Amino acid sequence: MATFSVRFLGCKVSHTDAQELRERLLDDGHLERPGAADVAVVNTCCVTNEAIRKSRQAASRAARTHRRVYVTGCGANLSGEAFAGLPGNVTVVPGPSEQAASVVAGDVGAIACVQAEHRLDRVRAFLKVQDGCSFGCSFCVIPLVRGASRSRPLAAVLREARRRVEQGHRELVLTGINLGCYRDREERVDLAGLVRAVADTPGLARLRISSIEVNHLTGELVRVLRATPLVCRHLHVPLQSGDDGVLRAMRRRYDSATFLRRVEPLGDFNLTTDVIVGFPAEDDRAFERTLAVVDLAGVTKIHVFPYSPRPGTGTAASDPVPPAVKKERSARLRELSRQRCLARWCDKIGREDLVLVDRPGRGYGDDYSPWLVRGEVGTLVRARGRAVTEEGILAA
Repeated sequence: MATFSVRFLGCKVSHTDAQELRERLLDDGHLERPGAADVAVVNTCCVTNEAIRKSRQAASRAARTHRRVYVTGCGANLSGEAFAGLPGNVTVVPGPSEQAASVVAGDVGAIACVQAEHRLDRVRAFLKVQDGCSFGCSFCVIPLVRGASRSRPLAAVLREARRRVEQGHRELVLTGINLGCYRDREERVDLAGLVRAVADTPGLARLRISSIEVNHLTGELVRVLRATPLVCRHLHVPLQSGDDGVLRAMRRRYDSATFLRRVEPLGDFNLTTDVIVGFPAEDDRAFERTLAVVDLAGVTKIHVFPYSPRPGTGTAASDPVPPAVKKERSARLRELSRQRCLARWCDKIGREDLVLVDRPGRGYGDDYSPWLVRGEVGTLVRARGRAVTEEGILAA
């Protein structure tokens, strides 16, 4: 038996990949131990230079406290010397994410006929239903490290959904690299059909959709999201820029008017987004247009990413916007995000919300607004807004 730890960096898809690795090692009879252990798995991210730096740093730290370290995830598939020069006990595991768990488990070694009991460490479970991307945004390295779009069969998704609910997860989150591309062609099921099917899982309290591209926000999908009671009223739709010239340079396949038109039918949904700051084609006027589109769309939380060139992409050799300008624009966007979040939270003062308590003293409402609330972890509690802080809504 080996002791192990698993850490992930990056997005919800990275989290699901790390969870698969964790469960595979548990199934093989190994013991999870935080801190120093025999084996460490670091599931990496490479979406920005900062993500690679943090991934390399995590692998280096793990090498000092573990006998063996396995580097998996997007960063492991990045060409170049991202993890060169690390200690000899670090092994980089490239290849499709679906194979990583088997490769690591096979190297660590299984113990026959041992089944470990998985400890429930989250009340919210992420279900990866799709992986990869077949599009070619000029700034994005993900198609290079994740491969082409592919989907899990409907039956496999439904089996995992039932298993997660039986484990005690109250909320499921459907996630993928390009979630709107989900297709089970044999069953003739797209994302809208998948939402309907997963929502019928016995015992499920909530169903949440993670990030989805605006081109995939069809009228049918919006109707299903609004008509299905278990679906949470929150959606993350990346914008990246509000300037049409920048969007063309990014090869994003939509313009700002299309973005606004497609999100408008969401109505009272809490809309969050991603924005890249300092893209090579972004000047001051283009950035001001981004601020305007964010305002018109009614976005609350903005995840801000200062542009950094990624190897192998169309803009790998271009980075003309000075770091100081990126920093200033990032600060403006984050301040706008803070103000818009506070405004939405203030609207909940004196009103009730159903909050899923996911850690002591904290939880999230249906629209993913954060609450400071009392209740047992894993329970849904009725909360009335009393006041607002920078951390969330205070329950009465």
